[in-house]
Amino acid sequence: MATITLDGIDKIYENGFQAVTDLSLDIEDGEFLVLVGPSGCGKSTALRMIAGLESISGGEMRIGERVVNNLEPKDRDIAMVFQSYALYPHLTVRDNIAFALKLQKMPKDEIERRVADAARTLELTDNLDRRPAQLSGGQRQRVAMGRAIVRQPQAFLMDEPLSNLDAKLRVQMRAEIAKIQHDLNVTTVYVTHDQIEAMTMGDRVAVMSKGTLMQVDSPQNLYDHPNNLFVAAFIGSPQMNLLRGKYQSGTGGGTIRLGSAIIALSEAPASLADYSGRDIAVGLRPEHLVEAPSADTPNTISGKVTVREGLGSEVIVHLDVDCSGVDTEEVRDAMEGETTGQSVSARLPPHTPLRIDDTAHLVVNASQLHLFDLETGLAIR
Repeated sequence: MATITLDGIDKIYENGFQAVTDLSLDIEDGEFLVLVGPSGCGKSTALRMIAGLESISGGEMRIGERVVNNLEPKDRDIAMVFQSYALYPHLTVRDNIAFALKLQKMPKDEIERRVADAARTLELTDNLDRRPAQLSGGQRQRVAMGRAIVRQPQAFLMDEPLSNLDAKLRVQMRAEIAKIQHDLNVTTVYVTHDQIEAMTMGDRVAVMSKGTLMQVDSPQNLYDHPNNLFVAAFIGSPQMNLLRGKYQSGTGGGTIRLGSAIIALSEAPASLADYSGRDIAVGLRPEHLVEAPSADTPNTISGKVTVREGLGSEVIVHLDVDCSGVDTEEVRDAMEGETTGQSVSARLPPHTPLRIDDTAHLVVNASQLHLFDLETGLAIR
């Protein structure tokens, strides 16, 4: 096992396009780090630079104590699992898993031991004599992982390995990969565009946008304390509500006007005083809205229900409100071109009486607001 260090890594292609800019990450020994972001954000390019499949334009890459900038992929002691399973269709599961070991001319009994151990870990023992065409998608992905595991590398690199699976199998394989990584305790870098996958699997999650690292933290801290508008808009399902509000300093923490609603803050960060009389971005998670007894309840926003999504354990309602959504470049990037408009979503109990076209009155939990500078996109703390 080994640490992986990216120190100011750049990737500039011959046409001048900069895919990765000044990327610095310290990945701990045995850590499961997830690189996440929308399509084209540079996450797969970063992974391929770690693997040696892409050249590095600037900065220093270290695996363990070795600088690997100019090392061939085969000399980096890493194993990669791709989006496509890349299995040999004419070989059995046993021979697919053992393929790299045979190339290394490893002793036959050692190959058999490693293949048997990997098959046991991946629950493939009963399938060793089958060929890939006789396996399900999830079993094929496990074979691809087995081929990586038997090499006993210093690190695993995984590039969207579950994207070819159906939704139910993806959930199952997420849990299996996380368990296998925990049991093997091998340093793992995992790339995905699916933020739910990232949040459920990673020890830490690194969020990227346009080749730049936005924030790296534990999944819970990313959710609770996003550093900027991009991370706030990208992390969370349903997404965080982002509204344009006007702050006014005053008693307690002052007030924020959201359309016709006035939200009183019991306390506020000292730096918020600089924004008095100015517009700011206000973020509110859907679970921090609850049904109000009436429209006169303090800190209440009202709107017409446009969508009702019953999920059994909860109901997600979407309201049209008289307040503008945040329409900045960061938010559009995080939502891949979409904007929040004047819609607010709330996560409510399963037996809420609210139906489409009803007027809903929802109390805002003012202590859970996220506040951002509209110009810089940075959190106000």
